[in-house]
Amino acid sequence: MDRIAKLFSEKKNNILSVYFTAGFPTKDSTAEVIRSLTAAGVDMIEIGVPFSDPMADGPVIQHSSQCALNNGMTQALLFEQLKDIHKVTDIPLIMMGYLNTAMQFGFENYCRKAAEVGVDGFIIPDIPLEEYESHYKPIAERYGLKFVLLVTPETDEERVRRIDDISTGFVYLVSSASTTGAQKSFNDEKQAYFKRIAAMGLKNRTLVGFGVSNKATFDAACQYSSGAIVGSAFVKALEAEPTVDKAVARLVEDLKS
Repeated sequence: MDRIAKLFSEKKNNILSVYFTAGFPTKDSTAEVIRSLTAAGVDMIEIGVPFSDPMADGPVIQHSSQCALNNGMTQALLFEQLKDIHKVTDIPLIMMGYLNTAMQFGFENYCRKAAEVGVDGFIIPDIPLEEYESHYKPIAERYGLKFVLLVTPETDEERVRRIDDISTGFVYLVSSASTTGAQKSFNDEKQAYFKRIAAMGLKNRTLVGFGVSNKATFDAACQYSSGAIVGSAFVKALEAEPTVDKAVARLVEDLKS
């Protein structure tokens, strides 16, 4: 079953995808976070694979990644934690990580294990587009895995269209060319960027990420896309709140007000 396609066919806008780092706040919290987010009505979950040099991530997610590594989190352990995950969730699960981790595991083996445990797709921001298209794309497709590529405000129209042609699942609209991190609002320049991409009529649906943390940024992201991805704000809540359920409740409340 193509869970991502099913989601986009059933829900046209205001899709909420939430990122968290596997192994944070504790090594064994991965399944609990997924269960709690699912129960709260989140539409899709992005599982961050801890990495020692997460170049696209801001300080909050970098900190969570280092904590997860210190907790003993590994890629092999993550696959073990996910092997029965669809007993507690039926929503799409995307793994977000870096190429180095996938290559250390062996890219084909990485795809095979991901498909076995029910992961629906990948976001690997440091794969060069041309290299992905020529080498990695056939392997991902062999295992039925979607591959989400990123567009930034600096991406020109020709390249946006090429990314759209190659991407499967959806296109990730990065709100800023900088690293991840919560923002209180999106300025007119960012809104113009979202509007410009929407006007291109891409074949893939789009979700906005980087900076979505409250109702204002969520609503702004959804104005010209199918929804938004919340990351740093939720990771902060996981560290600040005493339980996963309270962190999820705080996230939901922040997106309402």
